[in-house]
Amino acid sequence: MDQEALKTSLNGLERKIMMLISDNKTLKDEMRTIKLENHELRTDLRKREEQLDHFKNQIKITKIVDNINPGDESISELKRKVEEYIREIDKCIAHVSR
Repeated sequence: MDQEALKTSLNGLERKIMMLISDNKTLKDEMRTIKLENHELRTDLRKREEQLDHFKNQIKITKIVDNINPGDESISELKRKVEEYIREIDKCIAHVSR
């Protein structure tokens, strides 16, 4: 091979290497972005699962309270207290979630 052919071949290789480096950088950036998005989605999912558990518990408590006979004054007082506790627990959960 003469020197001109070697230069042409070397320039072609250099161009391909630069393209590979550029592609590699692009892929690393995309991977970093996807990892960040994945982390955010997992965090969001965990929060939503906690909220769902909270709502399930709230529904159970509400069903218990609804099943209490409202005719008796002591039961009405108990119902009021349970609802007050539910509101207080909601506040605590909201505070912890921040």
